Order: sequence, then C-alpha cells, then structure tokens
Amino acid sequence: MDIVFIEDLRIDAVIGIYDWERRVRQTLSFDIEMAFDNTKPAATDDIADTLNYKDVSKRLIDYVEASNFGLVETLAEHCAAIIRQEFGVGWVRLKLSKPGAVRGSRAVGVRIERGRRPSSD
Repeated sequence: MDIVFIEDLRIDAVIGIYDWERRVRQTLSFDIEMAFDNTKPAATDDIADTLNYKDVSKRLIDYVEASNFGLVETLAEHCAAIIRQEFGVGWVRLKLSKPGAVRGSRAVGVRIERGRRPSSD
C-alpha cells in the first residue's frame, strides 16, 4: 500500500460552539494520509497520473475557509468525504487539530479513518 500525505496543512476557519468562537477565525491543522497506488506515476513520471496533493490541499483550503461548523467532528467528516468522492481515494486517515483550544495542551481534535484500508503487499 502506498500513502500520499499532507502534513500540518494550516487553514483558518470559523469553528466552535462558543459565542466568542463564532466571531473569530481560528487556525486548524490537518494531517492527511490517503491510499493511492503510486506504481503508474513512478513509471511515467507524469503528474497527471498522481494523486495531486496540491489539488487536494487547494480544494480543502477553499472548502474549510468558507465553512462554518460548530464541531471539528463535523468538519473532519466533510473533508474526508470530499477527498474520497472528488479524488477517488478509497481510504483516508484525517487528523484535524485545533491548536491552543485547551489551556495546557498543544492541540485537541479528532482523528478519523474512512473507507477500506488496502492491505500491505
């Protein structure tokens, strides 16, 4: 199994359940792992054959910046669905962190896996 990853993608968004959170933009951090067979792009050396992490990043940035959710759980589900449906990814692991949300911790958030994880050959 091959993995294409995006680490610490930082996106500002309106998110949270408290009144003060609804009035400010907070920086969120995304760590994403996506199953993708890299055999063909490795052989062709052609970007068209890849799971283009720049395209995935741009799509998520556009979506998250325009979003307005109360819970990180909801946002994580929507982002995982975008990755799976729009980019044809069969399995994704997404960690969504909200840095500084809890005093004394570096970050809090959720980690989800969606789809069927391919076996390691």
